[in-house]
Amino acid sequence: MQKDLTEGNIARKLLLFSLPMTAANLLQQCYNLADTMIVGRYIGENALASVGSAYTLMVFITSILLGLSLGSSALVASYYGAGKGEKMRSVIASSFITILILSLLMTAFCLLSIDWIIDLLNTPSELEGMLREYLFWIFLGLLGVFLINYFSCLLRSVGDSVTPLIFLAISAIMNIALDLFFIISLDLGIAGAAIATIISQYFAGIGLLLVTVMRERNLVPHLSEIRRWRREIKSVLSYSVITSAQQSVMNFGILMIQGLVNCFGVSVMAAFAAGVKIDSFAYLPVQDFGNAYSFFIAQNSGKKLRDRIREGTVIAVVITVVFSIVISILVNLAAPFLISLFFSEPSADVISIGVSYLRLEGSFYALIGILFLLYGYFRADGRPVISLLLTVISLGLRVLLSYSLAPSYGYYVIWLSIPLGWIAADATGYILYRKNFTLRMQNAVKME
Repeated sequence: MQKDLTEGNIARKLLLFSLPMTAANLLQQCYNLADTMIVGRYIGENALASVGSAYTLMVFITSILLGLSLGSSALVASYYGAGKGEKMRSVIASSFITILILSLLMTAFCLLSIDWIIDLLNTPSELEGMLREYLFWIFLGLLGVFLINYFSCLLRSVGDSVTPLIFLAISAIMNIALDLFFIISLDLGIAGAAIATIISQYFAGIGLLLVTVMRERNLVPHLSEIRRWRREIKSVLSYSVITSAQQSVMNFGILMIQGLVNCFGVSVMAAFAAGVKIDSFAYLPVQDFGNAYSFFIAQNSGKKLRDRIREGTVIAVVITVVFSIVISILVNLAAPFLISLFFSEPSADVISIGVSYLRLEGSFYALIGILFLLYGYFRADGRPVISLLLTVISLGLRVLLSYSLAPSYGYYVIWLSIPLGWIAADATGYILYRKNFTLRMQNAVKME
């Protein structure tokens, strides 16, 4: 199931590798959407607002684990491309043990800090009890989130993007079925939605672990390599911590925005919850394509194939921009219908607010598509600190504008700040990319 990205037609390899990744994450978003729609239709608007706040929080927490997994998998992909099997397995042993420990510590911290987290989110008093119940169950599933992200990233780092798709597809179907059973048949309310989610997550995570151990023997560390796991911590953390920081800073900024949105009342919260879900669904393909491009860069960097990297970058940009434009048009046309899907009897205010969010941000998906490529390039090229810098620029500007202007000019400023942040980050990333490219060409001439 492993795939070498250092040979063959670049466009074909990138698309065939990225499509299962996109399908897997679209399925994951599908059951997030289904969860949100079922909660909104069968429990009510308050429950939907609570799940929306929890979703933003969980995206932030998951981003930490995803960032650690992405960082270590970039290192694995580089060693895989270079044919250094022993070094690759040592990194796998070190990264798995390290991230597992961090996941357990994070679970304990979150469970002990639920009340503090609810206060941090500026949660309206009428939603506190419901949100507390939902978060308790969701936090118990963090270990499953770790297993899904770690083994999905590991398998993708060696070119296998199909196996994660299979398990996430089964998990998505399971989650929707359990949602309907727990919420409608057993009347468990918002707790039922959370329990359905964590059961499906543990199924997928444990399944991916077992398949990796039983089938991909070259990825399973030997006992001697496991015993030396501490020796690779420095190299693993040099990639993983910065990538995790980049992912978590991005989503912490979004979490801060959620706190500001909550100040505008339940209608804005509910519209934002629906809009963010649609938004994430819409640009998920370019996000996954950026991750596929990152693995492509990492494997080719391992073999020092600079010309192939340059050609692949041009192809990746063209594919990303064309796809983003198509999605932008579709989202703008279907915005009212998409927002209404989340409510049995939507109010005019909720529809209007949700549509204003989607049509503004949805017009600029190409900007975030390019930003995902920049993240992937610098992460795979061994400079994840630049990805972190671009995230700080994008989210920092967004948070600064929102908190400075929204209290006086309204929630629309929050929507407007999003593409402005993307523009600033893309411009900075392009300048740094061109500077890096020039330096590499100069060094190549000197070596000749």
